[in-house]
Amino acid sequence: MMSAQKKWRKLDGRNRLPEIIQGVEFRDGLRHVQAAA
Repeated sequence: MMSAQKKWRKLDGRNRLPEIIQGVEFRDGLRHVQAAA
């Protein structure tokens, strides 16, 4: 585990984590907003 930890990197877009938890959808790194029907 210690050797694997040396190769770990931070998550890209970690500032988006609260939005992901709320269920916001992202496509190709951009927030995807569904149009109202």
